[in-house]
Amino acid sequence: MKKESIATRDGFGDAILEAGENNKEIFVIVADSGKSCKADKFKNKLPNQYLNVGIAEQNAAGIAAGLATCGKIPVLAVYAIFASMRMCEQIRQEICYPNLNVKIAASHGGFTPANDGASHQCVEDFGILSTIPNMTVIMPADYYSTKKLVKSAIAMNGPVYLRFTRDPIPCIYDDTQEFEIGKAIQLKDGKDIAIIANGDTVHLALEAYEILKEKNISARVLDMHTVKPIDVDAITKCCHDIGKIITIEDHNIINGMGSMVANVAADLGKGIVKKIGVQDKFGMSAPYERLLATHGITVDNIVNTALGLL
Repeated sequence: MKKESIATRDGFGDAILEAGENNKEIFVIVADSGKSCKADKFKNKLPNQYLNVGIAEQNAAGIAAGLATCGKIPVLAVYAIFASMRMCEQIRQEICYPNLNVKIAASHGGFTPANDGASHQCVEDFGILSTIPNMTVIMPADYYSTKKLVKSAIAMNGPVYLRFTRDPIPCIYDDTQEFEIGKAIQLKDGKDIAIIANGDTVHLALEAYEILKEKNISARVLDMHTVKPIDVDAITKCCHDIGKIITIEDHNIINGMGSMVANVAADLGKGIVKKIGVQDKFGMSAPYERLLATHGITVDNIVNTALGLL
């Protein structure tokens, strides 16, 4: 049976409404981005906890910081490209430096803006925001993990950046799965190769697992939903148990999740890490799947990379 596919931004919209109904301290702030970021349900049911500042993302960040100093829990719902770059100075100076309790919910991450082109495709955000102290960086793999991780992010104190997809992606989990920020989920166990993915690439890792299994190759598959803090223990175990690791992400291969995995392996002095991701180039206007294929973010490339390592 074909798996249900839902955009992770829809998971955010449902989760933030549930959270807001249970906690009147939660405020959603948008920059004319409420509809695209799936915050309209929140606006319609909780208008007194919702603020649209217009196309002024930097102002939105400053307002969120101010609300946080008053004990509120502000949630900025904007596009990833603007959250990570246009707002970067405000995030650093006004949110992370004073370590304020602001959550940044960024839709349209990676190549999922597709035909909108390079100006709207954000493949640099993990690297940019992970270098800012006090920031936690998360990318859920499906609708259900998004709902759980959004609620976990709101429950923790401090700045959090959550990246969501615009396009539907296959559901991997159900609502019984629990998540802990900073702890990877092991979806499959194996002894020959380790495949570490996050976000919209996790389902590709699982498809590659099935093909490798048919070739009598045993793969361990991890959903590294938290990019920062990265799960050092899970990576260390892969290095010691297996030693051959493939990382997959819808992000630049420079300074993304794969680079953080490689850093752990380098510190251990053990293991080979092959990074599959955006090949240090800007995107272009094209269908989402074609953009992934252009950069080798495909099941076939995962399988061939695994065979090459073995």
